[in-house]
Amino acid sequence: MKEINISGIKIGGKNPLVLIAGPCVVEKEDEVLLYAEKLKRIAEDSKIPLIFKSSYDKANRSSIESYRGPGIDRGLAILKRVKDEIGVPILSDVHNQEEVKRAAEVLDIIQIPAFLCRQTDFIVVAARTKRVINVKKGQFLAPWDMRNVVEKIESAGNRDIILTERGVSFGYNNLVADMRSLVIMRDLGYPVAFDVTHSLQLPGGLGKSSGGQREFIPYLMRAAVATGCDAVFMETHHEPEKALCDGPNMIKLDDLPPLLNQVKRIDEIVKAAL
Repeated sequence: MKEINISGIKIGGKNPLVLIAGPCVVEKEDEVLLYAEKLKRIAEDSKIPLIFKSSYDKANRSSIESYRGPGIDRGLAILKRVKDEIGVPILSDVHNQEEVKRAAEVLDIIQIPAFLCRQTDFIVVAARTKRVINVKKGQFLAPWDMRNVVEKIESAGNRDIILTERGVSFGYNNLVADMRSLVIMRDLGYPVAFDVTHSLQLPGGLGKSSGGQREFIPYLMRAAVATGCDAVFMETHHEPEKALCDGPNMIKLDDLPPLLNQVKRIDEIVKAAL
């Protein structure tokens, strides 16, 4: 198992569970800083390392009317403030080759969105930055198909890879999480994350936006950690009902601490058995 080191945070092998969390998309600057500061305190209280996640631009929204974020210039500037002032590593998704170089100047982890996980040229360009690459497994892919994605990244000389499960299409406007996927992808030799909130998304379920089933977050999160993932990926917001993106499947920030304490204990049991 390859061990990934991100600003002193180790992911993979027998290392403790890592939390990748934050609001789906960058909204107001002061709120993003507040979320990052509060998340850091929550993670420290639970003794779980934190990587902060938020998107400067969500290019794959359901509708042309959907909020995408502040864009690369303003968005990266805000994320850099989070990185410098709060002192946490930063992950954000990038949607095209032209933005990769600029994004790599700020991001510790470049995320390949699920819908782009088969775009060879884009993946190779991102891998050449030598940043850690987190690839969301497409809703249309089997877990063993991620071997081809891994080989594309490795071809650029990059072996700092994380693979993320975010559910597979299950009929119309629905996803299902197959826990076998975590085991299969981990056997490819790299750390695996479970995206609990996007696994509970109902894509396009509200017509011009996606629905979600946040009430199932604790159940899937506990199941994934018990299966043996290396990190949990989740989006959170102070008021999910008012979030500008993916509110229905985000967890309320205040509901996070007790859940983290539960999964930390589960992770300790699982890692001790490895």
